[in-house]
Amino acid sequence: MSLMGTAVSGMLGDTSWLTNISQNVSNSNTTGYKDANTDFATVIDAVGTSSSSGGGVEASVQNQNALQGSVVGTSTVTDLAVKGDGYFIVSDSSGDIYLTRNGSFTPDADGNLVNSAGYYLMGYNVQAGQASGTTNSLAGLTKVNTITAGEAATPSTTGTLSVNLPSSDATYTGTLPSANVSGSSSTEETSVTVYDNLGAAHTLNVYYTKTGDDTWDVDVFDAADSTSTTGSGFPYSEELYSGTTTFSATNGDMSSVTTNSGVGASSSGNSITFDVPNGQSLTINLGESTQLASAFTVNTSTVNGNAASSLSGVSIASNGTLDFEYSNGSTSAGYDVPLATVASEDNLTSINGNAFQANQMSGTIRVGTAGTGGFGTIASSSLEDSTVDLATELTDMIQAQSAYQANSKVFQAGADLLDILNNLKS
Repeated sequence: MSLMGTAVSGMLGDTSWLTNISQNVSNSNTTGYKDANTDFATVIDAVGTSSSSGGGVEASVQNQNALQGSVVGTSTVTDLAVKGDGYFIVSDSSGDIYLTRNGSFTPDADGNLVNSAGYYLMGYNVQAGQASGTTNSLAGLTKVNTITAGEAATPSTTGTLSVNLPSSDATYTGTLPSANVSGSSSTEETSVTVYDNLGAAHTLNVYYTKTGDDTWDVDVFDAADSTSTTGSGFPYSEELYSGTTTFSATNGDMSSVTTNSGVGASSSGNSITFDVPNGQSLTINLGESTQLASAFTVNTSTVNGNAASSLSGVSIASNGTLDFEYSNGSTSAGYDVPLATVASEDNLTSINGNAFQANQMSGTIRVGTAGTGGFGTIASSSLEDSTVDLATELTDMIQAQSAYQANSKVFQAGADLLDILNNLKS
């Protein structure tokens, strides 16, 4: 009976091996699947001082979740692959959190990114005020949604205008822009684009006029308000801002700005503030401007705000930042897609759909930004292949089948011995 019991444990172990091989082979094309090994351990019925009684073998499956599969390119931007350590954080329809390497995400009817197994990609909603790259916890995660009504119109409120004013320019002696009459002129000029409450663009003409050593007037007008018949700009129906800036004679840096007049005009430090027509109060930082012995140059000219625009697509960076791309060419950060891992990846509990759940053996989930803190990077328009090697699996299948057959022969031998013993009575 001991002989037959040992053989049975061998057949059961080989059956477990064949079952695991079958699981690997059936998932050879499953995105992000990690093949598993079958390990065997001796079982002893009784241990004596000089001999032991064999009890057979015990089989166990050893996951290899930390293996890296080949990353192949696709034509879908929302197909994602992890290069290195880490898992995508996903949830099911009940909101339960899981980990997966299956990054075959596409928008569902509601615009939520869901993979081929039905799990929703989770991330931090930057547009809802979650700071990019600073949360790094399961708290606050939400479904990543890539369908919106488009980018709403946003009025301009802040900006930066940095120029170099030539120190060699002569002091201007003509009619200043602040006079706002036909014949007004300036030493240098540029323009910036701003947006009002309805998203309409306004081109603001900015004039710089040298009025003395290290002193320049700065005047701002809405180009649409020009009533000039000669194309010179002047006069305008109203002036938005008029002020005076001073520069250091030692290093050419801006020293101060003083407001003279304008619609809602004021100044603070080296910034000027005025009202955009049909818009908001706009503050522009002039502090990086200089007066140096070189040509007039616009170094920085940026103002926030945008016109209303429809969503044209998304892009996903290697650190998990998902940007919305709009038909007007602008972009805005939509979500941060984090990665997660555990201390013992191979001990994660496997869940249907090539997903995993943390447990006491695996350790708690640690969340972080892709490309930092030991986490791998995220590749967009890519998927991770299964790590199954069919040649290896088929070879193991032959070995498992042979081992099962050998154990069955041992079982048959035991059965024959029982028949002999039973026949001794007669």
